[in-house]
Amino acid sequence: MAAIRAEKNPLKRLGRALGPGLITGASDDDPSGIGTYAQAGAQHGYATLWTTLAMLPMQVAVQYMCAKIGLVTGKGLAGVLREHYPRALYPAVVALVIANTLNAGADIGAIAAAIGLVVPVAPILFVVPVSLGIIALQVFGSYHLIDKVFRWLALALLAYIGSALFARPDMLAVLGGTLIPTIRLDPAYLGILVALLGTTISPYLFFWQASQEVEEEISIGRRRLRQREGASRFELRYALWDTMAGMVFSEVVAYFIILATGATLFTSGHTDIASATDAAQALRPLAGDWSVLLFAIGLIGSGVLAVPVLTGSAAYGVSEAFGWRSGLSRSPKRAPGFYAVIVAATIVGMAINFLGINPITALVLSAVLNGIVAAPLIVLVLLVSNSHAAMGVRTNGRLLNIVGWVTASVMGLAAVGLIVVTVLG
Repeated sequence: MAAIRAEKNPLKRLGRALGPGLITGASDDDPSGIGTYAQAGAQHGYATLWTTLAMLPMQVAVQYMCAKIGLVTGKGLAGVLREHYPRALYPAVVALVIANTLNAGADIGAIAAAIGLVVPVAPILFVVPVSLGIIALQVFGSYHLIDKVFRWLALALLAYIGSALFARPDMLAVLGGTLIPTIRLDPAYLGILVALLGTTISPYLFFWQASQEVEEEISIGRRRLRQREGASRFELRYALWDTMAGMVFSEVVAYFIILATGATLFTSGHTDIASATDAAQALRPLAGDWSVLLFAIGLIGSGVLAVPVLTGSAAYGVSEAFGWRSGLSRSPKRAPGFYAVIVAATIVGMAINFLGINPITALVLSAVLNGIVAAPLIVLVLLVSNSHAAMGVRTNGRLLNIVGWVTASVMGLAAVGLIVVTVLG
């Protein structure tokens, strides 16, 4: 905080403030998200572009509340639930572990499929080495090592911006799809809406954001709980800017993936993405024959960044629920239960890939599951962030509560609508 206050250049000051929120936003564009955005553009053209604008304030509100919980209480989300809402804790953690494990499995499959795009070997052969490699990096290295190496690879996804422009889309149609919401009461469209909500406002990000705020405080020497409790207005203000920066990055990538696939695959009648190769073709207007390699690099980078976030957030949830020592800042010897959950979730996710499920289908299904699980978890986040017992004087303001409850309602209605339409249809 002292370094941020001393910096006179506003851009450099913002750069110093960026941390967990930006990393969370980047990890939000995991292979599950990429596959879902690509499906949305290929199947529905520009009809879902408006969702990226609509979801941005909801995404910022939820993630900022989670950041606030971590900063003010000095604990992760599960740790706070254990103290103040114990009855809701264990169902929430069970849902988190199931959703995260399936999502991690889908992401591992997507990484293997991406490697298979450039190496002429069956992708399934890469599933075990990829899984073991990620486990080794988390156990013997650290998340920060993974972040430093692979965040640049994930930036390859920004190539979708160039691809969308090179494809020369109908700008009037793009503008209409962006500004005019399209609602269709059919299972396919409602399913992709729930998937878009689920992959953007994902439960694992709630737990990860709060825990990473705690990790940041520990990294500057606040190892005891009493040292971490409480947060100044200054800290919360920069946590908000950090969160907003990460979520804007996430939605910009989402917007242009939908736009690029809508301008290429949808307009050419290629509406069914059955493989990673199909999704890669959306980059052809920009990269030509290199489109597959560019897509593979982006998918591998985002996947290897996202899987540790997924398994790590599950480990935070379980460890805090049972009062175990946790944290990537601790060694496996000091937090054995925490790392055991990471290893177990990764191995189960790896095993899922041998069930013969198409990687792209698995990515979208995991996003739908996240969309269904998210609504009750958002309600818990709202209850915690409005609890004076947990937050003291740092409870939510009126605007944050309004956006938060609207988000919970939208997520709940979308999930219920999907279930009803699917059953009746």
